[in-house]
Amino acid sequence: MKGGPRGVRAARGAAVAVLPGELVLTVCLVAGARPPGWVLAGAEALVLAVLLLEAWVLRSLYIAARARGADRRAARQATVRAVVPVTVRRLVLHELRALASVGRWVRRGRHGVRPGDLSAAYTGPQTAMMYGLLFVSVIETVGLAFLIPWPAVHRVLLVLDLYGVVLVLALHAACVTRPHVVRPDGSLRIRYGALFDLAVPPDAIASVRVDRRYPEGRLITLSEDGVLDLIVGSQTSVTLQLNRPLPFTRPLGRTEEAHTIRFHADDPRALVSALRQPA
Repeated sequence: MKGGPRGVRAARGAAVAVLPGELVLTVCLVAGARPPGWVLAGAEALVLAVLLLEAWVLRSLYIAARARGADRRAARQATVRAVVPVTVRRLVLHELRALASVGRWVRRGRHGVRPGDLSAAYTGPQTAMMYGLLFVSVIETVGLAFLIPWPAVHRVLLVLDLYGVVLVLALHAACVTRPHVVRPDGSLRIRYGALFDLAVPPDAIASVRVDRRYPEGRLITLSEDGVLDLIVGSQTSVTLQLNRPLPFTRPLGRTEEAHTIRFHADDPRALVSALRQPA
């Protein structure tokens, strides 16, 4: 097998089979609910076996990449890409970026905004909803603390609920600290937190206008005729017409193309004016 396709499939399959159970076990331990000793021993033995398999496959792939002439960094990156599915990598990356945004939010910092840039916020339509969701999550956490009589179950749910509260805060913090950006050269960076990031060069912009719409659908919706809606709080307020299709990447890694982009800005007139009058 030597770390080839079969080895990669075996490593991925073992990780998919074992990691969810390990996550549940970790949550239980953090919450103070200690399973029987034989469960812990069996789980740790299984995880150790999976780690050894992963290490063997990673080492084989790394050696093969180096033999093909790749430097150490490129070999490491190629090895991780081969073993870890792109969906898992992107989910972990989104979550880490969102959590890091909490600290940036506290410091009132902005990601990717340089002197001379215009930052355009877009969180207005969703702010009340996010704080409402946060309030409900806190009430649920407090309510379950009184309603659940079993200490072990209560501790597990407390850990999960608190992490859920942190994630809600992190998602909103990522949106606040990662605004849309208009560069002095007329280029545009369209974002939604850590989930979506599209750079539009100035020569790809055919026209831009204030255009308030209330489309239905998920956060990212692409029509059959190539119209991309980046929906915030069930609305968009800017329509960007492109003179050529631009590729964009969905949160889980799939790449598609759009020739028209509709997105929201809290002050759409300022953004449109900045795009029409580059320095």
